[in-house]
This record gives sequence, structure tokens and C-alpha cells, in this order.
Amino acid sequence: MKRAPAALVLAVATASPAAWAVERENAIGVDPTASMLKVSDKSSPDVGGGVGVHYTYGITDAFNLVADGGWSLVALDEKLWDPTTPHTRPTNVSNVDVGLAYVLDVLRWVPYGAAEIGGYALQGGTIDGLKILPGAALAVGLDYRFNRSWSAGVELREHFLFTEMSTYPTFTQALLRFEYVWGW
Repeated sequence: MKRAPAALVLAVATASPAAWAVERENAIGVDPTASMLKVSDKSSPDVGGGVGVHYTYGITDAFNLVADGGWSLVALDEKLWDPTTPHTRPTNVSNVDVGLAYVLDVLRWVPYGAAEIGGYALQGGTIDGLKILPGAALAVGLDYRFNRSWSAGVELREHFLFTEMSTYPTFTQALLRFEYVWGW
């Protein structure tokens, strides 16, 4: 008789609603962002916040096409306008990336990983004009599906800016994600 309650507890604990991600599913969302840019000639990273948008399209139930863009304020330091400061420190970074995500849609909680390529624009601060750089990003995240149409989650994204001398070795973002889903 002791096995029946244990079996019931195990069945309830492992039961989950049907996985919801499907082929040809679309999602669009907004991403409040915390960001951090490391500049090679400075001992501490520049930290700030920003906002982004994202779009995903379900190629299969496991792979999504992902596209995102964002703007991050990375520095508000009065030393940036000092003429002796090196011309490598921007006040903001914008990015546009596209790539593929692998989605593990097994529960309402949906973990994923993504690889993207894109372009980055650095401006303000001590940078003369606008500096455009190619780059790539790796991301890991976890979304929660409230229902078929709405989800929210968190994501950590590491950007690799392709420069000649590794002036910007890391650009990191921590995002909150809110999205609307359709086409299922």
C-alpha cells in the first residue's frame, strides 16, 4: 500500500502540460537589459542599462531563427570627456544580430541556447564619430510559457566584437524577456 501514494506523488511531480513550441511559431518581444563593456585600457568594466527587441521563428520544434537588436548605455563618466582619455571609450553600444537557437521545449519552462552574428555600433564618449564593428554572440536563456500567447524569461548574452587589437574584449548583457507568441 505504501507504493500507491509514492507512485501518485511521482506521477504528479513528473507530469507536465504539453510542450507548446511548434514549427512556424512566431514570437516578438522587448528586453530590458543590464550591460557591461570591458575596455582593454581600463581596469574596471563600464556598466549600464538598455533596451532591446527580439523576434523568433520556429524552423522546427527544436530550432528557431532568432533576430534581435538593442541599445545599451555603458558609461556616464565625466572622465570620458577629458582630452587625455584614450579614444576607445564609448558611452553607448547598439547591436543587430541574427542566428539560430536550440530550444528544449519540454515543460512550461523552456531553456535554450543561441549563436548569432551581427553588427555593433559604438558611439559617444571619447570615440570620434561612429565605430562600426562585426561580431558574434552566444546566449543562454530560460523562458516561462504562461499560455500559448505569452511568455517571459531571462537571458545571458556574451558578445564578441571583432577588432584588430581586442580593444573591447567583452560585451555582456543580462536581459529580462517579455514576448507575445502567435502562429501555433
